[in-house]
Amino acid sequence: MAPSISTRLTGRGAVVTLFAACSLAQLLAAWTGWTALADAMFVTTCTLVACYTRPSGLRYVVVCPPLAFGAGTVLATALTVPGTLLVMETILVTLGSAAPWLFTGTLLTAAIAFGRGYRPGTSRRYRPAGYRPRDPAGRSSRGSANVMSSATASTSSTAPKP
Repeated sequence: MAPSISTRLTGRGAVVTLFAACSLAQLLAAWTGWTALADAMFVTTCTLVACYTRPSGLRYVVVCPPLAFGAGTVLATALTVPGTLLVMETILVTLGSAAPWLFTGTLLTAAIAFGRGYRPGTSRRYRPAGYRPRDPAGRSSRGSANVMSSATASTSSTAPKP
């Protein structure tokens, strides 16, 4: 299911694109009253972002749809609704009424990302300088932890027993 287009989004570019689309869709819904258009635009953008993001950026794409939708809703509501309590109420009502679309977009994004090869356990994680992984037996990779320090203990195995 790899798109034939040569332009790919980075993980951060995909997050910014999804946030911008969610904000624009919520602004359009606030001005026109067409909430279904905003919801459909969210699902469509989730699909496109998941398809056109580089494989190294899919970790961000899987996590960001609910966050981008929530942030876009807060921004659009803050710009279009007067009054603090009315803004909070409108945000909660919008998130509640768009929940099925939000779940659909998030699950669709995750399904596309998994289909493109994203696996949560295989991503590179930050490791501090000097970090060395331990071997399965629990020993340090710098050497054996069970080093004998007594000179007689190390030579006693070669001496004949009386």
